[in-house]
Amino acid sequence: MQKRSVGIFLFNEVEVLDFAGPFEVFSIAGHSTKPFIVHTVSEKGEIISARNGLKVQPAYSFSNHPPFDILIIPGGYGAEEIEIHNEQVIQWIKQQKTSVEILASVCTGAFLLAKAGLLDGKKVTTHWMDMDTLAKEYPKVNLVRGKKFIDESDIITSGGISAGINMSFHIVKRLYGEELANTTARRMEYDINIE
Repeated sequence: MQKRSVGIFLFNEVEVLDFAGPFEVFSIAGHSTKPFIVHTVSEKGEIISARNGLKVQPAYSFSNHPPFDILIIPGGYGAEEIEIHNEQVIQWIKQQKTSVEILASVCTGAFLLAKAGLLDGKKVTTHWMDMDTLAKEYPKVNLVRGKKFIDESDIITSGGISAGINMSFHIVKRLYGEELANTTARRMEYDINIE
């Protein structure tokens, strides 16, 4: 079974379940076979303060992380109000897009992809509360409402918070098959309605 490296971007005021949900799915998928090797990364590799004060120590920084096959860009206040103005983050996301197999966003992480110009002409989704803002600020995106996630092959966007878990199961299913996705969901006691 081919192993894939998953990077999960962390930053101050990141929504906890946006990153913790995908982290859990990819970390426990396959149990003994471990098809995913999951890494956390932040800009400087320093402890970040997620929403509501949760402290998290990323494993890597932009300067020393391993290559990723899949990169997850979570959302939250930190994405839409802080990192969207961080040119180093936007340029890093652009650079990662040239080498990853799948670039995926959760919730308002889509704003960072849009700011990087990576969603132009693509079908996308985000948290329902932020859809109108995304459509207004990035008119070149093709916003789709009422979906947990949208798979555009190289880029996958998902709705808010828990929708990132659905998206993660979809990625497991797409890459390794429905049986592995279902087995992982059972371990998590998650109702896997991944469509």
